[in-house]
Amino acid sequence: MTESMKSSVAVPSSRQRRLRMTDEIVPDNRPSLWRRFRKAHGITYTVLTLFACIWIFPFFWMILGSLKTQREIMRIPPTFLPQNPTFSNFTRWFTELDFGTFFINSAIVAVVTTLGNLVFCSMVGYALAKIDFAGKNLLFGLVMITLMVPSVATFVPLFVIITNMHMLNTYMSLILPFLTQPLGVFLMRQFMMGIPDALLEAGRIDGAGELRIFFQIVLPQCKPPMATLAVLTFLSSWNNFLWPLVAAQSNKMYTLPVALSLYSTGQQATDYSILLAGAVLVVTPILLLFIFLQKYFIQGVTMSGIK
Repeated sequence: MTESMKSSVAVPSSRQRRLRMTDEIVPDNRPSLWRRFRKAHGITYTVLTLFACIWIFPFFWMILGSLKTQREIMRIPPTFLPQNPTFSNFTRWFTELDFGTFFINSAIVAVVTTLGNLVFCSMVGYALAKIDFAGKNLLFGLVMITLMVPSVATFVPLFVIITNMHMLNTYMSLILPFLTQPLGVFLMRQFMMGIPDALLEAGRIDGAGELRIFFQIVLPQCKPPMATLAVLTFLSSWNNFLWPLVAAQSNKMYTLPVALSLYSTGQQATDYSILLAGAVLVVTPILLLFIFLQKYFIQGVTMSGIK
């Protein structure tokens, strides 16, 4: 063979020779593995979709039922889609049942309670995470113990305290007992534990006080847990029923869950059409809040859990 013919023959590189030997020794099972992988994912998605449909079905039933009349709701066998959709159930809430007053009461209580938890839980969480003082571990242990105390156990003492302070049937009676929650303190403390101490020390070296460090350095980094705390607190306050039922003793102070319970019950039977329409009105603000804060809510839950 001449030198020109030898030069024209391609000599495989060492990497190509190793790949060829690997292919000869180890058979290529990637297609079968890929099929099993896709099949497993298909089964998982099917099961999750089924459970999601089961979970969402009551919400669809609530929305569709709010567009039905009481006679159609009580019909046997029941109808899934409303035969004659009507918005009269919602109209009655705005005309006959003073929905505006109940909505304003719920909004004031929920917003003020949420803001209070954001401020005070963040402050307590910062103190427990980044400030050394005597009894810090004991105080954090008390916070954890209060998480295990059922709210019903504190119901009577709270009522006695509010009554002795002459706050019954006021906004303060609906807001003050829930202005700081132990779950919020725990959530903020766990997240702030992950903030570098060197960042805070740099602020102290520059002459910043604890309040300035808290508001200008710590809080800007706590958007995910604060969004999570805002959603959880707003949801709890908005849906709170038992305490407003006792603390609010007049129609002008009723919140939406209390009004929904009292005004949907007639003399002989429950008006389910009014009840379902009111439930739609109560749930809508919560869904909108979660949609807007969903990104931060998920980040807050995951990051706080990791730290």
